Amino acid sequence: MSEAVVLVGGKGTRLRPLTASTPKPLLPVAGVPFLQHQFALARAAGITRIVLATSYRAELFEDAFGDGRELGVELVYVTEDEPLGTGGGIRNVADVLQSGPGDPVTILNGDILSGHDLRAQLAAHRATGAAVTLHLVEVDDARAFGCVPTDDDGRVTAFLEKMPEPVSHQINAGCYVFDRAVIDSIAPGRRVSVERETFPELLASGADVRGFVETAYWLDLGTPEAYVRGSADLVSGVIASPAVPAHDGDSLFLPGAVVDPTAVIRGGTVIGRGAVVGAGAVVDGSVVQDGASVGAGARVVASALGRDAHVAAGAVVESCVVGDRGAVDVDQRPPPSTRIGCDERYPAS
Repeated sequence: MSEAVVLVGGKGTRLRPLTASTPKPLLPVAGVPFLQHQFALARAAGITRIVLATSYRAELFEDAFGDGRELGVELVYVTEDEPLGTGGGIRNVADVLQSGPGDPVTILNGDILSGHDLRAQLAAHRATGAAVTLHLVEVDDARAFGCVPTDDDGRVTAFLEKMPEPVSHQINAGCYVFDRAVIDSIAPGRRVSVERETFPELLASGADVRGFVETAYWLDLGTPEAYVRGSADLVSGVIASPAVPAHDGDSLFLPGAVVDPTAVIRGGTVIGRGAVVGAGAVVDGSVVQDGASVGAGARVVASALGRDAHVAAGAVVESCVVGDRGAVDVDQRPPPSTRIGCDERYPAS
């Protein structure tokens, strides 16, 4: 038995207004809900049973994926009645896991886009008999992260908070392989952080906690900038995923998209179902969700347009977010990083 838990309970507040009605893991990334890329990663590692630990808008996950059969996996849903944190969310699904006490259970976060070799991480975990094996990535500047140093044998030696002079460039990449027994040892029914509580306690007890260090593509999709970039990187082939729909070049037109032949679509842009792009428009490195429209001569660069959003003729939208049914009026140019809410207009009337 090889199974995984995907943590999808967060509200995605950093991505608002895109997440006002859609949980972050269900946002379209390279033409499909982001979780389909996680399912593909798991399948490639031989994982066929996945438990989704849900909370915010929990009913939408089963609506989107059903039992998972069409995606080649078995999906099971467990909902938190109140937020339990990473560790509490993992412990909350223990009753539906089928793995035995010594079996590995993979834990994935529902907002991390990673190209790492999960099969190799699982093999390393089995080979060492570790209690937990964490995927670690190296970053040039770890000051914005807590760091996770390891010794020469790959054993984790500490979990350190953000510091001005990090002792290691290795950071927690948010993919873990747990011995099933460790999951059962987490205190049930309360909020628990694996990063601040479970992992440090394991180290203090002398448990073998290992790091699996790999420098493959890795991106936390928690901000609008990262969300747009991750989608564009998948479409452009910077990172591969079997879940990306077939397409030509570095843009993706979903069924029903209507793009004027004089428009320029590039940079990994996705044009959603029923979306419309007018004559002479330029859409570069952006996500245009289903039903959205871009008027003639408009420019949309490194931005996300929600469902049925509208950028009017001649407008310039760069590094912005327009929520569902939001609009930018004719010839307007909102400052970079502007977020236009669902059903809002720019400029406000």
